[in-house]
Amino acid sequence: MRRRRPGAEHGRVTETIPGPSPSPSLYLSSSLFPSPFLSLPEVLVLLGAFALLVARWLPPAARRPGTLAAGAVLLPSAVVLGVAGIRWQMLPALAGAAVASAFALPPLLRRRTGRPARRARWWQALPGSLACTALIATGPVAAWAFPVPDFPEPTGDFAVGTRVLQWTDPLRPESFTADPDDRRTVVVQLWYPARKSPAGVPRAQYLGRTQDEARTVSGALADGVGLPGFLVDGLARARSRAVADAPVAHGGERFPVVLFSPGSGGVRTQNTAWAEELAAHGYLVAALDHPYDSSVVVLADGRTVRATTASTGDRGRDEELAAGWTAVRAADLGFVLTRLERLDRGETGGTPDPLTGRLDTGRAAVTGHSLGGAAALQAARQDRRFGAVVDLDGYPHGPTAPALAQPALALTQEITAGTDPRYLPRLTEALAQNSATSYRLTVPGAGHLTFTDGPLYLPPVPSIVGTLGRTGSPRLVAAATRAFLDATLRGRPGDPADTLRAYGTLSASGARGTATPAP
Repeated sequence: MRRRRPGAEHGRVTETIPGPSPSPSLYLSSSLFPSPFLSLPEVLVLLGAFALLVARWLPPAARRPGTLAAGAVLLPSAVVLGVAGIRWQMLPALAGAAVASAFALPPLLRRRTGRPARRARWWQALPGSLACTALIATGPVAAWAFPVPDFPEPTGDFAVGTRVLQWTDPLRPESFTADPDDRRTVVVQLWYPARKSPAGVPRAQYLGRTQDEARTVSGALADGVGLPGFLVDGLARARSRAVADAPVAHGGERFPVVLFSPGSGGVRTQNTAWAEELAAHGYLVAALDHPYDSSVVVLADGRTVRATTASTGDRGRDEELAAGWTAVRAADLGFVLTRLERLDRGETGGTPDPLTGRLDTGRAAVTGHSLGGAAALQAARQDRRFGAVVDLDGYPHGPTAPALAQPALALTQEITAGTDPRYLPRLTEALAQNSATSYRLTVPGAGHLTFTDGPLYLPPVPSIVGTLGRTGSPRLVAAATRAFLDATLRGRPGDPADTLRAYGTLSASGARGTATPAP
């Protein structure tokens, strides 16, 4: 755990929160997006700035036309960036361009007035040119390290739609507040198989329904890990591959249901690439925000609920707290499955829902990352409606009884000397006591955030996001998860171990046995 600042039947209130009506973005139009890191105006600013520097070193006859051509590229592109919004990554590059302009333009102006042009000798100009080059080069390097995330295109047959719901459980008091009338409320985002949208339909924002919500969530995530908010401002600009409120896919196919709980201080969208890949292959994914535990939750009425959970530094006390938070999350997961059952039956109390009759809640899995993985294990123990459980690198907090009775998959990073020594024995115990088959897949080159969207927008530092690459990480995690769910929820023939072992080192256990390497 990291230290953070304190800050009629189930579901009395059901509210669909409308998706945003976004405007086009320079960073998301493929025609203006020549690389995953830079927009076309940013590329032109960089080229113009470098050309301005190079013009200083051209033969005398070529200096004037070279400088004018560079300015003709640089100036309009900088104006476009100013209108569209300048990212912090481009500020050093613009500063270098400004300094270069201050030395390149005066000689041209003197020539127009008839005054003799004065130029510094080469050995005097070289240090300044090198300094400007370094400033300009900082732009693409910073954009590469902290890009606007470019989500991988899902590989399934379906397009992907998304929507946000808010549900309140009238039977469960809110344990994080002292108000006796306060009832537990959760915000849930759905990703589901959808019809293909017409060309040009904007994709859903990544971190929120509106730009303001996205900025709020982005800032809270940065604050939670002690980073300046501007470093990850690209998250507020990002859009996923899903379309908000897209029509549900044609046909009568019923979609198996996958619930997801984020990590401690995480948010419901932290595994969007994973969720979209599953939805494109015919699953409905429902990811939860857990108020007071998720980094920040923006409710339908505009209220912002920030995390109040925090570690104390005392191992025993922290384990007790984590077990309590896990229990709350597990109850949230069970409540959301109940609400999805009612939605499928058409018990929404208002306009018929387009997903009514399309959810196969009899084939449901519960999943989670980190603390959410612990919650998924706990929810599966308590609620036999869940037919499978997936733990994405989560330490099993709370009691290990009753034993699991569903197929389980635990994906973990490699165990090293720096790993909590309690983690592997605790996880092994939880899986070995399962009366169904359990698998533990150790993914070489993975870090803790490999199992989230983190590799798409964080610097590729192995200790943070692993070494599987920006898009390789979410694709591997989704492929392994889907292989397991296809076998356990859909009954696809064959042993899932045959597929899972292609992604790492696999151990299997079951029937309360001991974990052994899978064949």
